[in-house]
This record gives sequence, structure tokens and C-alpha cells, in this order.
Amino acid sequence: MHAVRRGLLRDRCAAAGSAAALVSRPANVRYLAGGAPPGAVLLLGPGEDVLLCPRAPTGESGHGRPDEALRVDVLPVPDEDPVVAAAGLAAASGADSLAVEEHDLTVARHRAMGKAAPRLRLADLGFTVEQQRIVKDEEEIGCLRIAAEITDQALGELLESILVGRTERHLALELERRLVDHGADGPAFATSVATGPNSGQGRHRPSDRRVEEGDFLSVRLGASYHGYRCEIGRTFVIGTAPAQWQIELYDLVFAAQRAGREALTPGAAYRDVDRAARHLLESAGHGEGLQQRTGHGVGLEIEEDPQLAPTAMGKLDACVPVTVEPGVHLPGRGGVRIDDTLVVRPEADGGPELLTMTTKELLAL
Repeated sequence: MHAVRRGLLRDRCAAAGSAAALVSRPANVRYLAGGAPPGAVLLLGPGEDVLLCPRAPTGESGHGRPDEALRVDVLPVPDEDPVVAAAGLAAASGADSLAVEEHDLTVARHRAMGKAAPRLRLADLGFTVEQQRIVKDEEEIGCLRIAAEITDQALGELLESILVGRTERHLALELERRLVDHGADGPAFATSVATGPNSGQGRHRPSDRRVEEGDFLSVRLGASYHGYRCEIGRTFVIGTAPAQWQIELYDLVFAAQRAGREALTPGAAYRDVDRAARHLLESAGHGEGLQQRTGHGVGLEIEEDPQLAPTAMGKLDACVPVTVEPGVHLPGRGGVRIDDTLVVRPEADGGPELLTMTTKELLAL
């Protein structure tokens, strides 16, 4: 599988006139090599593909395990920069050009490569690997499915515990512990727990505010499993029946989220998916303060292409996992977020596959 991926990239580089390619972005290295030990880079061609590592791979699950068919070289000098070593190796192998991920390299590293191999022409690989990663194979989707199951388990257990009086920070730490207990490599991103006036914010950092009766409680979390990351967001009411304004706001966000999910079909424009959810929120008077996008791709990184945003260009393919995550925050009062991870599927296969299964009913906990 990894050899096939490397072959596709090698063909694209050859078509663009580069005899070799250097991949340095960790998620891209892992995608092509099966594992990405800290600091490792991957050199493709012109001869044998080589994974260059500052230290010997440890096999830790969080870093993956390199493809057994891939040559792995551990640098003799631990402080040596792998990208510089790769440039020298490419030049020694007879390459006259090397495509590099300029968006991942610092100017200093780029210059050091030029000094190490002055006759090697450095070209920009661009986001070729990131684009190759957008459509997932069934093994990747299987990892995402397990990550979502772990996330649902952790969230479900928290909902069965007593929440009143506990701090946002404490609840976030407990969720992350439960993710690991159920088999995650770790959290896919920093877990967000927001209560009362903090609820409904997309990027809220858990504070020492304590959960109070009548609060909205919004949580956003995800597990990483074999490097693949998912996301779920839910909103609940604490300790009592929800107030009328809470019911109305929740129903609105739920309707917007459902519209976004139903728009996930192969061939749908990215911005049309965003518009399906955004239009309902704007029509209800919540246009100001809406987040910049309705969702995004997920995989080896929690935020990948495609972007489901008003100005995004492009159309969805089948087997692309994305989030749909509209939210409304009312300053001083709180708000609602509902996030799901789904896989785009054609209508003949049942339409979008929902990976995050925790109920979206407005529960009073």
C-alpha cells in the first residue's frame, strides 16, 4: 500500500521534471512510509527510496511503523539535519533535481540543502502529497471508524457521571484520559469543554469555571488511532429541563448541521455544503460571528483539505472524510455546537457514512 502511494508520487514528480522528491512534513512522511519517527524525512528516488532518521525508530504507536520494504537509514551524527543529508544523498545518487516541500522547510534549511548539494536544482513539490491524501482508502477509513468509536465511548462514559460542580479543565482532562484508556494513541487535538457563557465557542480553552445547573455544556474532542484523527462536538443542558431559548437555539443549529450532512454527496461543491448549513443560521439572524467554515477534511491531521467554506473551490469525491460542525455563540449567554465526522459516499451506497454516533438529542444531564 505504501509502495503504491510512493509510486504515484514518483510518477507525478517525473511528469513535472524532478528526478527525486524529499518529503519532510510528518503527516506526509507517515502517509508514504507507514511511520514517521520524530525528525524523519523520506527521499524518493532516483534510486532506492530511503527514510532518513536522526535516531533509530522506536516503534511507538503514535509514530507508526515504517514499511518493512523501505530502506531506513539512521544518521551517524544525531545533530545532523536529515533534509541536508537527503540532499547530499540525492546528489550522490545522480539526481540533478529534487522536489521539496517548501511550505514545510525554513529558509535556513533550504539554504543549507543548497550548500550541501550546490549542483542539485531544488524545485517546489507544493501540496502534492496533501492532495493525494484527500481521498482515503478503506484501511484509512477503518482507522477513522475506530477512532470515532473510541471517542463515542469516552464521551458516553462522561455523560453518565456527575458533572455539577466540576471544572471545565477537570472534565477535559478526564475525557482525554478516557480516550487513552479505550485504546487511542492520544487526543486528536486539545479537548474543549465549555460551560454556561463559554459554551458554543469553537476554540474555547477549558478554564476553572465550574459547571452549574441550567448551563449549556458543549464539548469537542476526538481520538487519534494509528495516526488517524476524528472529531465530535455535542451540547447538553445541565441538571434541569432546558429553557425555551436553549431549545430554540439548539433546534436551529441541529437543523443547520443536518442540512450540511445531507449536502455531502460526491460532486457537491465545497462551498455549497457550507452554504447549506450557513444559510439557515444567517436567515435566523446569526450571520455575524459565525465561524469561517462549516467543516474540513480529517485524516492523519485533524484539519486537512477539503475546506467547507464560502470561498472554497473544488468538489467532493467519494471516500473523503470531513467534519460538519456549525455552531452559534451568544455573547454572555452561551451557545450550541454540533460536530460530526462523516465519510462522503454515493447515494447508491447509502449516502454519507456517519462515524460519530453519540446522540444529538438535547439531553438534560
